[in-house]
Amino acid sequence: MTKVPPGRRAAELRALLHQASYEYYVLDRPALSDAEYDRLFRELQTIEKEHPELRTADSPTQRVGAEPASALAKHTHLVPMISLGNAFTEAELADWEERIARLVGDDARRAGFVAELKIDGTAVSLTYENGVFVKGATRGNGTVGEDVTANLRTLRDVPLRLRGDDVPRLLEIRGEVYMPFTKFEKMNEERVAAGEPVFANPRNSAAGALRQLDPSITAKRPLRFFGYTVAVPPGVTLPFDTQWGLLEALQRWGIPVAPGRKCCKSLPEVNEWARDVEARVRAELDFGIDGGVIKVDSLRLQDELGVVGGREPRWAIARKFAPDIAETTLLDIQVNVGRTGALNPFAVLEAVEIGGTTVRLATLHNFDLVRAKDLRRGDRVLVKRAGDVIPQVIGPIPEKRDANDPPPKTRTPTKCPSCGTKVERDEEEVAIYCPNVACPGRQLEALVHFASRHAMDIRGLSYARIEQLIAASLVHDVADIYALTVEQLLTLERFAETSAQNLVDAITASRAQPLSRLLFGLGVRHVGQTAAQLLARHFGSMEALRRATVDDILALRGVGETIAIAVVAYFNDASSIALVKKLERAGLTMTEPVAVAAGGAFKGMTAVVTGTLPTLSRAQATELIESQGGRVTSGVSKATTFLVVGADAGSKLDKARQLGVETIDEAELLRRAATPDTE
Repeated sequence: MTKVPPGRRAAELRALLHQASYEYYVLDRPALSDAEYDRLFRELQTIEKEHPELRTADSPTQRVGAEPASALAKHTHLVPMISLGNAFTEAELADWEERIARLVGDDARRAGFVAELKIDGTAVSLTYENGVFVKGATRGNGTVGEDVTANLRTLRDVPLRLRGDDVPRLLEIRGEVYMPFTKFEKMNEERVAAGEPVFANPRNSAAGALRQLDPSITAKRPLRFFGYTVAVPPGVTLPFDTQWGLLEALQRWGIPVAPGRKCCKSLPEVNEWARDVEARVRAELDFGIDGGVIKVDSLRLQDELGVVGGREPRWAIARKFAPDIAETTLLDIQVNVGRTGALNPFAVLEAVEIGGTTVRLATLHNFDLVRAKDLRRGDRVLVKRAGDVIPQVIGPIPEKRDANDPPPKTRTPTKCPSCGTKVERDEEEVAIYCPNVACPGRQLEALVHFASRHAMDIRGLSYARIEQLIAASLVHDVADIYALTVEQLLTLERFAETSAQNLVDAITASRAQPLSRLLFGLGVRHVGQTAAQLLARHFGSMEALRRATVDDILALRGVGETIAIAVVAYFNDASSIALVKKLERAGLTMTEPVAVAAGGAFKGMTAVVTGTLPTLSRAQATELIESQGGRVTSGVSKATTFLVVGADAGSKLDKARQLGVETIDEAELLRRAATPDTE
């Protein structure tokens, strides 16, 4: 076999790694596993170490490598980074539209608007020369910022070289650096475990990480980037003439763009988008936003409208939302016993309205974080509702404490508050656990989880009804659910003949749920919904999974050692084996339908489901597509093969039409699933 020259191999590796980053961060369609990426990265590092002359400015190995700076140099932006005016209500947004209409007539209304999420991060500019990243800077005063090039190079989703042949020779890409909520919490947990102080919030953490003098410190922070506009020298012609085209070009060049944007034909459509984002979308995001940004779509009209006093663009405005952070009083710190036995502290709060929802409870994650944040009963605290089903306590407001009050000691429970069993702690984890599988607290949460929508989906078996069943000694474990009769239910309060029969029918129907649903419903430690699907589809039956060794499970791509050990431990436990056998006797499905590799109707396709379908739940539609070899994602992109549309479809349908993505209804989905393409 002919040996590839190092120069050619280095170029191949750079191209592969750049493509992998583009697929991961922009297309949300990773093709390389982390292990394969790391292997190729190390190979490139070796080549460049042996042949330093082959090292290029856009090499992925150069993301971390600069020496710590003694101070941050200044950088003058190519074009000033301007600020936005604010509209807090629909009436103020209408006033803004009226102002621009007076200047350019109805052209702005006819051109339409682009609505984008306003990311709560720190603004930066990225300078590219001939497509190569050469300079990165903070916003600063808008004209002059701080040079943080070495720090921005550490962000994997900041491309070191842009893609395509229509990139201007010199341009600045503006955007926001942010920190995802989940990554922020994980980072704080790791800092607690290491005995380091926790960070207060994602936004300040992102800003502080960017201004580190040592890039290796920045590289350890889970920072991400979204781009939203470009700036070029005077006289340069851009390869697009609308704001929407600009965002599409950014993605084409390899720059991540925030989800949730919409091209709106009118202001009422903008208002509808803003209401939906504020009421629903914001709580589902894994990053902070404080509103939307509304822009005139036509770049020609943007130029004509210009900037007010060199400070605010007339053609754009921030549509601010009600704060998703509020101040209230921490009344108590209590403990919940989860389905796996984890003891989780939570906050009981004085009722406060956040983003249109009344909040009385909030998560505190774990006891180490409670101590690290120095949370005390009676504290005035900041509470955030965004990205979490349950709101979270950010931290106390120390200056509002009575200076004469001595700090109370926060004690980690040594016994389970539900059953009194001595708790255990995994050395590799922050959480503490009740090991008693018969613990009433664990039983309640296990039953609730088992009946939940993404597990066995037993409709009508609510939290309150499960509490009733436990109190009446009708159920002790999840298998007991399948022995319930209409006659037994009628002895309980709030059950009539119809509601009792409906619940029994729902329980009966759940017996047909596949192994993946059952496995997830059993609440095996560390096994989430995705891992349950991977395990069920790989092993095919409960019996095959029960016999699997750690090595057998590790052979499955996407499943790590922690999950493998947990699964083997579960099936080595006598009580777990007894429960599974009891469920099998109750007639539950112990196998998983496996898509035929060559004949799956949706093999290699990417689908999105939106709206309410006539007969299928969204989970059922997802299962159908995945069982036929397809992949279901949450957002529409150019990579989407088709969109399944139900009643009350929203912005995803609009985006699919704009991108030319095929749209089908439930009937067509079922027809295609029943007639796979065998060509």
